[in-house]
Amino acid sequence: MTATAQTTQDLPRKLGVWDATAVVIGIVIGSGIFVFPNLIARSVPSGNAILTLWIVSGILSFLGALAFAELGGMMPQTGGQYVYLREAYGPLCGFVCAWTFMLAVLSGGSAWLAVTFSIFAGYFIALTPVEAKVLSVALIAVLSAINYIGVREGAIVQRIFTALKILGLVILIVSAYLTRPAITQPAVTPPVTLANFGVAMAACLMAYNGWSYVSFVAGEVTNPKRNLLRSLMFGMVAVGALYTLTNAAYLRLLTIPEIAASPRVGADLATRTMGPLGGAFVSTVVLLSITGALNGCILTAARIPFAQARDGLFFARFGRVHPRFKTPNSAIVWGGVWTAFLVLTGSYDTLYSYSIVAAWIFYTMAVAAVAILRRKMPDAERPYKMWGYPWTLWIFVLVSIWFTVNEFVTQTAPSLMAFVIVATGVIAYWLWKKMNVR
Repeated sequence: MTATAQTTQDLPRKLGVWDATAVVIGIVIGSGIFVFPNLIARSVPSGNAILTLWIVSGILSFLGALAFAELGGMMPQTGGQYVYLREAYGPLCGFVCAWTFMLAVLSGGSAWLAVTFSIFAGYFIALTPVEAKVLSVALIAVLSAINYIGVREGAIVQRIFTALKILGLVILIVSAYLTRPAITQPAVTPPVTLANFGVAMAACLMAYNGWSYVSFVAGEVTNPKRNLLRSLMFGMVAVGALYTLTNAAYLRLLTIPEIAASPRVGADLATRTMGPLGGAFVSTVVLLSITGALNGCILTAARIPFAQARDGLFFARFGRVHPRFKTPNSAIVWGGVWTAFLVLTGSYDTLYSYSIVAAWIFYTMAVAAVAILRRKMPDAERPYKMWGYPWTLWIFVLVSIWFTVNEFVTQTAPSLMAFVIVATGVIAYWLWKKMNVR
């Protein structure tokens, strides 16, 4: 097959509704449910407020998913969110969004997952710092290779690890309710301020982050006009239920000061319910969870530069389809290389923490694009229309704006750096158009 044919061939639609659902659940549930509860308990020292926070964040993410379902049914193309922003706001906005996700959000998040994997693997095998980095890079390489040889192979891995992580969480939750609580939460808790609620909500939204990534593989989902909606709804309902029940399990057996002081809340809970084997059980669940999340990120991330290249906004090589495996092979390889570089240099932590605010700004713009595209493209086919529109759309947008402003007030330096990352994307777009590199 010639290079020209490789750059015009589309990616085949091989992902069914359960594959897409596994992508949603598998990416969203990483290690956040095990490591963020202590950060949240420090800012919100109230059990009811903590559960409310997880429920509110889940509802907000679900409303965003409903908007993406309308957009995905209307434009079921590879690139997803990049395509929606390009059509609503123009190529510059689409390019900067893709730049931010490629440079920092997805790559930084993937690197963070790989490093966290080696940390939890250290529970079973003592690792030196060098060995830990080698293990992290090896995990990235193996999962990249699997996705290189076929989207079906990547989807099979996604299904397996998503099922295992759900099973692990269910066992942890059930064990908590089969154990008699030895503590009671204090009757009076300190008041929760709106600012502290916003700080804790940032951690919650990071735990829910990734629900939009299935849109990047919309061009490979079978019957996308129906299956994208199903996968987003099934996936986010399952995630919201698991997150809420897991936190209720934490609060059943652990005091809020214990949760706030523990960097491994899940392990502490499992030790209470399963004894000495609890730590090993939770570490195993986290390793399975991270593997599934990382595989999903690798599967979806490569589709961003692929879509850009097809629009002439990135190197043509990234828009090629492998003649045998029918995958965006160059995008997968170079995505893995960049993620491994972030692991080896340790720069992933800075990039990811700085970029999460920028990512949420793009989520907000993408949801608002539903209203914009209804005006710009009123006759376009919409097999599904966002439920509760326009109220659900504006609830998402207004809460997201409040969250973003609160982040700028409480986390000023990282939030300003988010704009630096966006600015580099604007500069890159200007240079690309000026140089017209292909």
